[in-house]
Order: sequence, then structure tokens, then C-alpha cells
Amino acid sequence: MKKIIERWLNKLWYEDYYISSWLSPLAYFYIDIVRFRRFLYRKGILKSVKFSIPVVIIGNITVGGTGKTPLVIWLAQQLKQAGFNPGIVTRGYGGDNEHWPLLVDSNTKTKQAGDEAVLIAIQTMCPVAAAPLRVEAVQLLLDKKNCDIILADDGLQHYPLQRDIEIVVIDGERRFGNNFFLPAGPLREPQERIKEVDFVVINGGDPSDDEILMTLVADVAINLVTNERKPLVEFNTQPCHALSGIGNPQRFFKMLATFGLKTKNHIFADHHQFKASHLQFKDNRPILMTEKDAVKCREFASENHWSVPVQPQLPDSFFNQLLTLIKQKHG
Repeated sequence: MKKIIERWLNKLWYEDYYISSWLSPLAYFYIDIVRFRRFLYRKGILKSVKFSIPVVIIGNITVGGTGKTPLVIWLAQQLKQAGFNPGIVTRGYGGDNEHWPLLVDSNTKTKQAGDEAVLIAIQTMCPVAAAPLRVEAVQLLLDKKNCDIILADDGLQHYPLQRDIEIVVIDGERRFGNNFFLPAGPLREPQERIKEVDFVVINGGDPSDDEILMTLVADVAINLVTNERKPLVEFNTQPCHALSGIGNPQRFFKMLATFGLKTKNHIFADHHQFKASHLQFKDNRPILMTEKDAVKCREFASENHWSVPVQPQLPDSFFNQLLTLIKQKHG
């Protein structure tokens, strides 16, 4: 059911402008609530928490995947190389842990913490904490880990957590869809919100002068059982299965096609909790999947299951500007 709803909403938000217009009264009601809520935080009526170490938010103003998690992983790795001890907080979306906040590591089950939290922990080897209340996650890292900077994955609208730096990520292909607010369109906040943030990163597409281009590059697949690394071009000798349970699955399928792969594509809902039966097909062809999906398939993977990692490429000037801003705000 969730997959059907997501497909319908994507068609509504990015293709069918006529039906969206009928929902516009609900959208204006939604955005009035959003603006009023933010007003309450600005006036101090709703409380927010300021921490002693820098907090960097990586978020978006639209619903769905824009590439935030790969950017968070890249930033954590860059900060470690620069001598920082970053900690990462995330909502833990899709996790059903009974008690929050939760420290997450490479052994944590995705059913507990959600796929993104586990993937971040595996890829960065940094302290990671998940909680619907991000303030509690930050406090847990400060209590238990030696962190000197916090990266918050998808926390732009989480105003209880005060932030020093905001980075917005935009899908360069889909942008803002029909430019309507929820539920008529994908916008969580007005587009003028972008003018308030420190950096705007565009994932693919053609950036404007004030946007930073991020390109997600892939060239190998990694076997989930043997850890064998195999160039993607070597998979174009036979048909393959490709599955994706991310916000914009077509991005993954198009990327595979650039390597000449002939794939039968299987779309699942974002954050789908996979079972072994979901990966059983009548043939024994290779099954290619995103890293976010692969972390949920580790327990029942077989040797025809392959993860396709992506590496963000961004200009050096972006990270240098970020470091300068961190130093300006936290000496």
C-alpha cells in the first residue's frame, strides 16, 4: 500500500499539475501552520536547545530523497581528515526501537534504527545517535562520545535543535516538482527558505551561480556475501535485476543504464524493510541494489546480491568555505 501511495504522490507532484491545483487549499492551510510554528520558535514560545559545539544541519525543503545521506557521509569523512571528531544524529526513520535515543553502530539492526542511521555508521565509523527528538540524540553523543561537531541528517525543519550552519540539498532533476506545498506538492517549506541557509547543494542537474554541484559517482558493485568488487561495466554481459527502495528510485536505474546494463527494475517504497522473499526471482541473475537497501539485506543475502556504492564529488572550495564558517562561528 505504501508503495502505491508513493507512486501516486510522485505522479501528482512531478507530473499531474491539474489534480494538484485542486488540493491547493489544503496546501495553504499546511504552510500557514508551518510558518506559525516557526514564528513560535523565533519568539521563544516553543523552546529550542543550543549546544556548546557546532551543529551543522543537512536537510531539504521537499519530501523524498535528494541525496542528503551521501553528503552527510562525505562531510563526516572530510571533517575527520581535517582533525575533527564528528558525531552524527538522525531521526532513525523506519526504526522501531522501544527506547530513544539509540547509539548506532555497524552491528545495529536496521529494524531498530532505520536504514540511513546504520548505513551512516558503517560508512563513517563515527559515533551515530538516532532519536525522533534530535536534541536527545545530540545530548547522548555529548554524554557518551568525544564529539566536537555534530552533523544532523535531515533536520532542517527540526527547530527544537538550534543550528550554527544549514546546508540544503536539492534534487537537480526534479527540483521542487509542481511548486505546491504538502499535500498538493512536495514542498515542506517555502522556496524563500533557501535564501536563509548557508549552502545550497544541488544533486545533479545544472546549478545556478549560488548553488554547489554534487555529482554521485559509481563505478563498482560489491558482493554482499564475499565482498568482491566488480566493475559495473562487467554486468552488461547479461540481464540483471535492479531494486530500489529510496526516495527517487529512477535516479538509481538511470545510473545503471549509463553503464550499458539491461535491468529489470523493481521499485519498493522508501525505507522498505526487505525480507528474503522480496529478493527471490525465478532466475539466478545478479541483483543490484543501493547501499541503503543493501544494509537491510545483509542477514539473508546470497552471492548474486550486489551493492552499488556512490561517491559524492564536490568542489574543494565548498569544504574550505564550510571550515571557514565553522571557525567564524566557533572560534
